Amino acid sequence: MADPTDAILDAAPGESRRATCSCGQLVAIARGEPVRVSMCHCLACQRRTGSTFGAQARFPSDQVTVEGRATQWSRIGDSGGKSTRHFCPTCGSTVYYQLDGAPGFTAIPVGAFADPAFPAPRFSVYEEFRHAWTGMPADVEHMD
Repeated sequence: MADPTDAILDAAPGESRRATCSCGQLVAIARGEPVRVSMCHCLACQRRTGSTFGAQARFPSDQVTVEGRATQWSRIGDSGGKSTRHFCPTCGSTVYYQLDGAPGFTAIPVGAFADPAFPAPRFSVYEEFRHAWTGMPADVEHMD
Protein backbone atom coordinates (compact mmCIF):
# COMPACT_ATOMS: atom_id res chain seq x y z
CA MET A 1 0.00 0.00 0.00
CA ALA A 2 1.22 3.52 -0.80
CA ASP A 3 2.74 5.69 1.92
CA PRO A 4 -0.08 8.06 2.99
CA THR A 5 2.43 10.88 3.48
CA ASP A 6 2.90 10.91 -0.31
CA ALA A 7 -0.71 12.10 -0.64
CA ILE A 8 0.24 15.79 -0.69
CA LEU A 9 2.16 15.23 -3.92
CA ASP A 10 -0.88 13.92 -5.84
CA ALA A 11 -2.38 17.27 -6.91
CA ALA A 12 -1.57 20.95 -7.03
CA PRO A 13 -2.97 23.00 -4.12
CA GLY A 14 -6.43 24.36 -4.86
CA GLU A 15 -7.28 21.58 -7.33
CA SER A 16 -7.78 18.65 -4.98
CA ARG A 17 -6.48 17.46 -1.67
CA ARG A 18 -6.12 13.88 -0.50
CA ALA A 19 -6.80 12.87 3.10
CA THR A 20 -5.95 9.37 4.28
CA CYS A 21 -6.09 7.23 7.36
CA SER A 22 -2.83 6.07 8.97
CA CYS A 23 -2.64 2.84 6.94
CA GLY A 24 -3.79 4.41 3.65
CA GLN A 25 -6.81 2.13 3.14
CA LEU A 26 -9.46 4.88 3.54
CA VAL A 27 -9.11 8.02 1.40
CA ALA A 28 -11.16 11.20 1.01
CA ILE A 29 -10.38 13.39 -1.99
CA ALA A 30 -11.66 16.96 -1.65
CA ARG A 31 -11.86 19.18 -4.72
CA GLY A 32 -11.58 22.95 -4.40
CA GLU A 33 -10.93 25.04 -1.33
CA PRO A 34 -12.60 24.34 2.03
CA VAL A 35 -15.55 26.59 2.86
CA ARG A 36 -14.51 26.63 6.52
CA VAL A 37 -11.46 25.60 8.53
CA SER A 38 -11.97 25.57 12.27
CA MET A 39 -10.60 24.29 15.52
CA CYS A 40 -12.82 22.80 18.22
CA HIS A 41 -11.79 22.59 21.85
CA CYS A 42 -14.79 20.55 23.08
CA LEU A 43 -14.01 17.56 25.26
CA ALA A 44 -15.38 15.14 22.64
CA CYS A 45 -12.89 16.43 20.04
CA GLN A 46 -10.09 16.19 22.57
CA ARG A 47 -11.00 12.55 23.22
CA ARG A 48 -11.51 11.77 19.52
CA THR A 49 -8.14 13.19 18.45
CA GLY A 50 -6.06 12.41 21.53
CA SER A 51 -4.92 16.03 21.34
CA THR A 52 -6.01 19.28 22.97
CA PHE A 53 -8.34 20.24 20.09
CA GLY A 54 -9.66 19.02 16.76
CA ALA A 55 -9.05 20.90 13.51
CA GLN A 56 -11.43 20.29 10.63
CA ALA A 57 -12.05 21.55 7.12
CA ARG A 58 -15.54 21.57 5.62
CA PHE A 59 -16.17 20.98 1.96
CA PRO A 60 -19.44 20.75 0.01
CA SER A 61 -20.25 17.02 0.05
CA ASP A 62 -20.49 16.89 -3.74
CA GLN A 63 -16.80 17.90 -3.85
CA VAL A 64 -15.66 14.94 -1.71
CA THR A 65 -15.02 11.46 -3.08
CA VAL A 66 -14.37 8.57 -0.69
CA GLU A 67 -12.40 5.43 -1.54
CA GLY A 68 -11.98 2.40 0.71
CA ARG A 69 -13.93 0.83 3.55
CA ALA A 70 -15.22 2.88 6.46
CA THR A 71 -16.90 2.08 9.73
CA GLN A 72 -19.16 4.74 11.20
CA TRP A 73 -20.08 5.86 14.68
CA SER A 74 -22.53 8.59 15.68
CA ARG A 75 -22.85 10.68 18.81
CA ILE A 76 -24.88 13.61 20.05
CA GLY A 77 -22.63 16.60 20.68
CA ASP A 78 -22.74 19.31 23.33
CA SER A 79 -24.86 21.42 20.97
CA GLY A 80 -27.48 18.65 20.74
CA GLY A 81 -26.67 17.87 17.10
CA LYS A 82 -25.57 14.49 15.80
CA SER A 83 -22.21 13.90 14.17
CA THR A 84 -21.39 10.73 12.26
CA ARG A 85 -17.69 9.84 12.11
CA HIS A 86 -16.33 7.62 9.36
CA PHE A 87 -13.11 5.87 10.25
CA CYS A 88 -10.86 3.14 8.95
CA PRO A 89 -11.80 -0.30 10.31
CA THR A 90 -8.13 -1.34 10.13
CA CYS A 91 -6.22 1.51 11.80
CA GLY A 92 -9.07 3.46 13.44
CA SER A 93 -8.24 6.90 11.96
CA THR A 94 -11.19 9.24 11.41
CA VAL A 95 -11.05 10.43 7.79
CA TYR A 96 -14.33 12.31 7.42
CA TYR A 97 -17.58 13.11 9.17
CA GLN A 98 -20.96 14.73 8.71
CA LEU A 99 -22.73 17.04 11.13
CA ASP A 100 -26.54 17.16 11.19
CA GLY A 101 -26.22 20.90 11.80
CA ALA A 102 -24.33 21.35 8.50
CA PRO A 103 -26.24 19.32 5.89
CA GLY A 104 -24.62 19.12 2.48
CA PHE A 105 -21.10 19.43 3.88
CA THR A 106 -18.42 16.91 4.75
CA ALA A 107 -15.83 17.68 7.41
CA ILE A 108 -12.34 16.24 7.16
CA PRO A 109 -9.80 16.39 10.00
CA VAL A 110 -7.00 18.71 8.84
CA GLY A 111 -4.33 16.28 10.04
CA ALA A 112 -5.62 13.60 7.64
CA PHE A 113 -4.30 15.74 4.77
CA ALA A 114 -0.75 15.64 6.20
CA ASP A 115 -0.11 18.99 4.51
CA PRO A 116 1.81 21.63 6.51
CA ALA A 117 0.70 24.26 3.95
CA PHE A 118 -3.01 23.63 4.61
CA PRO A 119 -4.94 26.87 5.31
CA ALA A 120 -5.00 27.90 8.99
CA PRO A 121 -8.23 27.78 11.00
CA ARG A 122 -10.40 30.89 10.82
CA PHE A 123 -12.83 29.87 13.59
CA SER A 124 -12.34 28.54 17.11
CA VAL A 125 -15.23 27.02 19.07
CA TYR A 126 -15.82 25.68 22.61
CA GLU A 127 -12.99 27.80 23.95
CA GLU A 128 -14.14 27.34 27.53
CA PHE A 129 -12.43 23.92 27.24
CA ARG A 130 -9.29 25.25 25.54
CA HIS A 131 -6.01 24.39 27.21
CA ALA A 132 -4.41 27.71 28.20
CA TRP A 133 -1.12 26.82 26.53
CA THR A 134 -2.71 26.01 23.15
CA GLY A 135 -1.62 28.60 20.59
CA MET A 136 -4.21 30.28 18.38
CA PRO A 137 -3.85 31.94 14.96
CA ALA A 138 -3.81 35.73 15.41
CA ASP A 139 -6.80 36.38 13.15
CA VAL A 140 -9.05 33.51 14.30
CA GLU A 141 -12.70 34.34 15.01
CA HIS A 142 -13.70 33.21 18.50
CA MET A 143 -17.11 31.53 18.73
CA ASP A 144 -18.28 30.04 22.02
